[in-house]
Amino acid sequence: MSEFLEILTHGRRFKAAVKDLSLDDLKSLADKLEKIIVERAEEVKEEEKLQAARIAKIEEIRQQMESVGLSVEDLGVVAAKPTKKRAPRPPKYQIEVDGEMVTWTGQGRMPTVFKNEVDNGRSMEDFLIEK
Repeated sequence: MSEFLEILTHGRRFKAAVKDLSLDDLKSLADKLEKIIVERAEEVKEEEKLQAARIAKIEEIRQQMESVGLSVEDLGVVAAKPTKKRAPRPPKYQIEVDGEMVTWTGQGRMPTVFKNEVDNGRSMEDFLIEK
């Protein structure tokens, strides 16, 4: 939440922030806030009307389907199938560092241990995992 909203929504902080405003400035501020509230209330009413109309239309269609003996399954509507997660890639390169085996798929950022070896003149082919 922005600092402005924190001040605006906290009673004592808001009072402290507006203590230097004149009565006319406070009334002007209240009028502007009231205008925003009225506009927001109208927007909410309009959204509720649209939602009610949508629900009524859905109910009308449902009743029409029911009267002719159809169901949602008859329409062939199928829920979206969950996507399968891809299996992780097998490692393509490996190197032993201090008794520990470090592997890399060849995808993404090159691990530092491989980069250091390549910078020292070795080739990536030296680290290929034999299949």
